[in-house]
Amino acid sequence: MERQQPATDQRDVDVELGRAWRDQRRHVLDVAYRMLGNLSEAEDAVQEAFARLVRADVDQIDDVGGWLVVVVSRICLDKLRSQRRHPTAPDATVGDRPAVGTVDPADRITLDDNVRIALHLVLERLSPAERTAFVLHDVFQYPYDAIAGIVGRTPAACRQLASRARRTITEDVDGPRRFRVESAEQRLVTERFIAACTTGDLGGLLAILDPDVDGVADVGGSIGVVTVAGPDDVAAAALRFLGPDSATTLLSLPTDQQAGVVAVRRGRAVSLLALSVRHGRIHHVDGIIDPVKLAPIAAALGL
Repeated sequence: MERQQPATDQRDVDVELGRAWRDQRRHVLDVAYRMLGNLSEAEDAVQEAFARLVRADVDQIDDVGGWLVVVVSRICLDKLRSQRRHPTAPDATVGDRPAVGTVDPADRITLDDNVRIALHLVLERLSPAERTAFVLHDVFQYPYDAIAGIVGRTPAACRQLASRARRTITEDVDGPRRFRVESAEQRLVTERFIAACTTGDLGGLLAILDPDVDGVADVGGSIGVVTVAGPDDVAAAALRFLGPDSATTLLSLPTDQQAGVVAVRRGRAVSLLALSVRHGRIHHVDGIIDPVKLAPIAAALGL
């Protein structure tokens, strides 16, 4: 007969699992979404990773966050390989999202000019192993030694995978959808912005806002464009719409020359922010909240 854990031990495990869900879920979802390019598939991968964590002996895991990243990366890699063997129809992941054609062409051009999201389109050209090595190393700065255990190659081979992926991406250097990985500075500021909004940390948010920061949000409808200026007002607006009481999940998203954040609520993109970073601080925020203008972006990103 299977030995049952003492109640006190089970409570400790439940507390540890709850802490892992609270502290690690957003980052692990970020990794999965970057790899798969589809939010629902990324959420499924994260759910599976946490299900495996429940079945594992948490006391024997030194770094729960690192363990989850490894597991979710392997799940995503298996998914990418399966998709390559059994490809689906091009619009199979779009579902019943609004048709791109419902957006005025002039608005679409403006969106493409201001928010050049190309990552998920470019990554389609990479093999699953190249995609995994590129995302984990170039985007999330994981070392090749760690990536080697995920893709089943040597660190040197993983370095070559990432290098090939980089060359494939830069082949589009003269194209309209050129993609460049955000800088380490942009990545750090984005993570700090997301962490501050997610936890409601006003001080942490003010610390990464330039004294002359301003923001513009295209709300659409009768409201149109809303502007805010100064760190206090920008921080207050960010926490009001993206804070812990907003029921949103914030994911980092690279845009052309800028750091980006997409806010997701109940599986739908509700806003997209482009953060202009200068000297380690955000000096301008461009936001798209208008559902009509957000629709083509959401469709392209699998949201």
